[in-house]
Amino acid sequence: MKNVVKAALTVSFLAAATSVNAQTADPAHRSLAAGYKAAFTCSAYFNAGRSVEQINGDEINRIYPGYRDALASLPDAVIDEKKKTVSVQYTNDFPPRISAWRPYLGCAQLPTGASAKAVKKLPSARVRQTRDLPRPLPETLLDDAGFAAAIDRAFDHASYGEGTETTAVLIVLDGAIISEKYRDGFDQETPQRTWSVAKSIAATVIGAAVLDGIIDIDDEAGLAAWSAPGDPRGEITIANLLNMSSGLDSGPAGNRTDDVYLGGGRVIDHAITRRLIATPGTRWSYANNDSLIAMRALREKIGSDKKFHAFPFERVLHPLGMSHTFLETDWNGDFIMSSQVWTTARDLARLGLVYLNDGVWEGKRIIPEGWAAYVASPAMDQPPLQRRDGSLIGGYGAQFWLFGARHGLPAGTYAALGNRGQHLVIIPSRNMLIIRRGFDDNGGARFDIMAFAHDVLAALPE
Repeated sequence: MKNVVKAALTVSFLAAATSVNAQTADPAHRSLAAGYKAAFTCSAYFNAGRSVEQINGDEINRIYPGYRDALASLPDAVIDEKKKTVSVQYTNDFPPRISAWRPYLGCAQLPTGASAKAVKKLPSARVRQTRDLPRPLPETLLDDAGFAAAIDRAFDHASYGEGTETTAVLIVLDGAIISEKYRDGFDQETPQRTWSVAKSIAATVIGAAVLDGIIDIDDEAGLAAWSAPGDPRGEITIANLLNMSSGLDSGPAGNRTDDVYLGGGRVIDHAITRRLIATPGTRWSYANNDSLIAMRALREKIGSDKKFHAFPFERVLHPLGMSHTFLETDWNGDFIMSSQVWTTARDLARLGLVYLNDGVWEGKRIIPEGWAAYVASPAMDQPPLQRRDGSLIGGYGAQFWLFGARHGLPAGTYAALGNRGQHLVIIPSRNMLIIRRGFDDNGGARFDIMAFAHDVLAALPE
């Protein structure tokens, strides 16, 4: 019997190894892995000023398990300082994957098969500079041993998830920073990829467009691609998209968009082409596509690419002083604001503060009155209460997650959450923000942001 079991295990291992080797050798898969390496190296190097050694240790380490073997088999990325490009060769008979940097818009991937000549055709942003710069964030650092110990535990790789890797923690109370700590290699001006925190930034940009009368959340998205007579997708509203209830089929996981994120694909080829499988507004399903489509709808409503690419910076980011934030696009000029935003902990604090102040920053209204309450209101349909492993899931509003008593947090708490441990927690009842950034293992332990926020609140001195 032991020999039979041993033989079965051997066959299983060999089959798994053969599958991994075949996947690593597959050109389509290797092109995605090369796109991953080119895109993340480009953004981390040119947006954040990170060294190749740092990038290898963080940005392209402990990534999606399915890409690890293929990425490890690739040659080193080639960085062109003058042209601000990064290329990664993945096969001998086809052009390398190329990602190129631009001011404000960060890095964009060229489509698979494109040569470096295509870099000149990438979109750019012409942004008018704000004359009156926002004031620096005030600091009233809290000198309390118990509170400092609570912050330190976020960096110990164990207290809030075995093997988690924290890069920054920033706590704001009553409008002032009371605690700020960074891991080696990071500081106040080091941007990091937000992953899905970008969705909440997108909701803020949509809010500014609502204030300006460009768009209405109850309007149909109005995409040209959905305008054919009889196309039921034409009934999807902006609110449906913000609530993750478009009714579109976004795949089993609902939250992977590899052709756009890694493959150099366009939003218009992958996000807006999905078919309808549920009545809009009736079924919640977490989908990057809904966020991408909402921003595409804004582009079509504005009607001018020049104005569209400048809008988030001139109306939201720069008035708030988010000067270290990059909003990346596909090569066709659509913002990939479901994930591909790079920003700092302090810039996220500025974003959180405008929500605590009901949309007003230094006397100027940035988003509509009541927009904060809107994004923190439950969507008609909601996520399940917990994951398969029994861990709790938050509710969902409009591109923000909702938390409360069942999570050990004050009622009305809401948050922007992203992969690998990106967190901006907004606690209106305490006039408080909790920001945590990290490089948690993609597919490994999650940083328990609810437990950390609970402990931070408990550690505050009376």
